[in-house]
Amino acid sequence: MERRKKTGPFQWIAIGVSAVFLIVMLLLPLVYVMATAFGEGVQVFLAAVTDPYAVRSILLTVEVTVITVIVNTVFGVFASWCLTKFRFRGKKVISALIDLPLTVSPIIAGLIYLLTFGRQSILYPYLQGAGVKIVFAVPGIVLATIFVTFPFISREIIPVLTSQGTDEEEAAALMGAGGFTIFWRVTFPHIKWALLYGIVLCTARAMGEFGAVSVLSGHLKGKTNTMPLYIELLYQGYDFTGAFAVSAILVLMAVIILVLRSLLEAKGTKES
Repeated sequence: MERRKKTGPFQWIAIGVSAVFLIVMLLLPLVYVMATAFGEGVQVFLAAVTDPYAVRSILLTVEVTVITVIVNTVFGVFASWCLTKFRFRGKKVISALIDLPLTVSPIIAGLIYLLTFGRQSILYPYLQGAGVKIVFAVPGIVLATIFVTFPFISREIIPVLTSQGTDEEEAAALMGAGGFTIFWRVTFPHIKWALLYGIVLCTARAMGEFGAVSVLSGHLKGKTNTMPLYIELLYQGYDFTGAFAVSAILVLMAVIILVLRSLLEAKGTKES
């Protein structure tokens, strides 16, 4: 086995540039957020994050994230299974549509739902008659968040199922196994880490979504303001301590998600 070559000047320059970039673009802003959040003392920080409007924004963010992850998990698993295990017309069209949210601006996504379910929509009289409110309400926030995040889980699972092939499922079917048994005993063990990794990515994206949610929420304080929207509201009101205090909570949640992502990535690599 050849010995690894010594690090030369180019490698040290690349490492230095990468380190400076990470410090300036990531580390310093995070340190500034935490320092500003606690700049006036722990009591002020606690008062800011326990404010009823702040608590409501945190709970709403968690609620929307949980619903989004559940819906996208079901969709991601079924879509991935269909695209990799079956042959049918329109397969490429469905695959392209799954990637659509990655290319469409979140603001445009919000406007799409605003035009679809707003007052100018042909669906609005029927929704109003049924007592269903989507625009400027929590259902609209959920729909917008689902739209911008639904590729994350399926795009983690599809490569795994593609590389796996269909031989194992076909063998299980020939032995008399049912569809659910084939999925649970044969398919799922191969995709479990990719699925969990996709769920983590979907969760992180859902918690921080701003653009589409901003269009559909109506910015109703205490009702439709998620954490990113509430932070913007505090910042525009020159309540910098409150804005950075709530930002610190969001950063903490993001760090937890990042740690989970690293653990799942390491676990999946170890078992593969």
